[in-house]
Amino acid sequence: MYYSSGNYEAFAHPLPPEGVENKQAYIIGSGLAGLAAACFLVRDGRMPGEKIHILERDPRAGGGCDGWDYPGLGYTMRGGREMDNHFEVMWDLFRDIPSIEDPSVSVLDYYYWLNKRDPNYSLCRATQDRGQDAHTDNKFNLSDKACMEIMNLFFTPEEELQDKVITEYFSDEVLNSNFWLYWRTMFAFENWHSALEMKRYVTRFVHHLGGLPDFSALRFTRYNQYESMILPMVNYLESHGVDFQFNTHVTDVRFSCDDARDDDRKLATEIRLVREDGPAAVDAAEGVQPDGKTAPAADVAREETIPLTENDLVFITPGSLVAHSSFGSQDAPARFAPELTPGDGWDLWKRIAAQSPEFGCPEKFCGDPEKSNWESATVTTLDEKILPYIEKICKRDPLSGGVVTGGIVSVKDSSWLLSWTINRQPQFRAQPEGQVCVWLYGLFTDAPGDYVKKPMRDCTGKEICEEWLYHLGVPEEQIEELAEHSANTVPCMMPYITAFFMPRADGDRPLVVPEGAVNFAFIGQFAETPRDTIFTTEYSMRTGMEAVYTLLDIDRGVPEVWGSVFDLRVLLNATVLLRDGKPATDMNMNVLEKLLLSKGLKEIEHTDIYGLLKEFGVIPTTDENRDVPVPATGAVWPGIH
Repeated sequence: MYYSSGNYEAFAHPLPPEGVENKQAYIIGSGLAGLAAACFLVRDGRMPGEKIHILERDPRAGGGCDGWDYPGLGYTMRGGREMDNHFEVMWDLFRDIPSIEDPSVSVLDYYYWLNKRDPNYSLCRATQDRGQDAHTDNKFNLSDKACMEIMNLFFTPEEELQDKVITEYFSDEVLNSNFWLYWRTMFAFENWHSALEMKRYVTRFVHHLGGLPDFSALRFTRYNQYESMILPMVNYLESHGVDFQFNTHVTDVRFSCDDARDDDRKLATEIRLVREDGPAAVDAAEGVQPDGKTAPAADVAREETIPLTENDLVFITPGSLVAHSSFGSQDAPARFAPELTPGDGWDLWKRIAAQSPEFGCPEKFCGDPEKSNWESATVTTLDEKILPYIEKICKRDPLSGGVVTGGIVSVKDSSWLLSWTINRQPQFRAQPEGQVCVWLYGLFTDAPGDYVKKPMRDCTGKEICEEWLYHLGVPEEQIEELAEHSANTVPCMMPYITAFFMPRADGDRPLVVPEGAVNFAFIGQFAETPRDTIFTTEYSMRTGMEAVYTLLDIDRGVPEVWGSVFDLRVLLNATVLLRDGKPATDMNMNVLEKLLLSKGLKEIEHTDIYGLLKEFGVIPTTDENRDVPVPATGAVWPGIH
């Protein structure tokens, strides 16, 4: 497997890999990574669909990328996904997957036209004082000291960030800024999370720094993530005869890892699993609370073993963001139940990791669910009474069918650090006319609310809605009535939703294809691939592509991670944007520093470097340098200049 860039290989289709007709594939987990791996096996690996087996513990595909209407419960979305124009692997695949909205065109084409016609941007990024605009005004409000702290992290090698936390690099100068409000609420970073992952994020998305305050850098799907992303992939795979096996809990994968052998090969030898049928199995898998009427899942469980040879390829999804997530209801809180069980993604990874140190260290990520949880909720409005309060904040009609909030609206003074968003409506194709689906989440689930006075994790759906309505500015005497009769709210507690942000070191996540691996690979958010960032659709799909291309030795380059961090134009632009448009020459410097800077600029005055500094605002345009030519800089990105 190798990386490539440009359209020469991006537009090419590889020849069938040698011997693929004699191989089979078993994919453990049907999240984005697993589905992408299956798609690449079909499209580029030319593997017959009937030889591809997807083993999924849930009753349907998608993993954390869900969106569902549960009878008696209501519409649910555990999360949402926004995309970047430089998700190279994602767009490489989606150009060949028919859209669910219009099967005559690809997912990429439909998505591209939609976001060109209806571009995303926010008109109110944050509120305070019960629904009043917090007037962040697209500013980061970073001091010179704060800017230097961010730049210090940016330039610190990953080797020095092992097991370090963000607060070892950021002081209150950063943590009390608009920058950190934007960042932590958009990406769900906490102060105690990994400095290494923070550095990767800053470098990966440095080209979008200008689009961060108003979300103009983002693009969204038409419907929820299940219908717009997962279902098209499932339809594509089913059309090629891929074998989906649901309600199938893989409890262990066994390996031959004999370090004494000269070739030091590692071979997956068998898959152990439990199949469960019936309503109880479905409830358990999806975190829906039992109603006491269904039979225990154990009554219909059966154990199986699948023996493996070198021609049986295994793609393993270790860990899980949504493991042990639990839905509440309008009248019941979601359960916080992080205890691991056989067949979940964490228990599986622990069993695998015990067989070789190269298979990672799951305890680093799942060992402290108090630091990796947050809670989301789906609010479905049932009439028009709440809509004026929404429209007052986002300044758009929620029922227009176009962009509404343009990303999350964060409640700056919320004790839960509550954020909420309304994407294009309807969010579900079957959603009744006039209803609006709102997704919200809180980062601090153990703090008492500002209105409800209870921790979010202890609140029913109705109580969470009341807290949200309070921060919308609904008169207090109307809050309970609207939460009860004008909305249905389904909470979802996720103990491990930010597990991948926990402090880590090299080796804690297994490589996509470990050294010596013959017939297996790790995919998903807890597999390690260089430079790219977790908690993105791109990361999951990239690991799937890298795994397939490596194990089948496909003669086509995997698109490299977009290298904006190595583009001088982007770096200069980001430097100025981080300082809210102020040139670097305005930074607080002593007399000697100012003298040296002035002398240095004079030395390069007649060079392209000087022209670039002026073009991107690093130095101000003055009467003396107004006529200094600037080089042709080429393409620009959202927020540039």
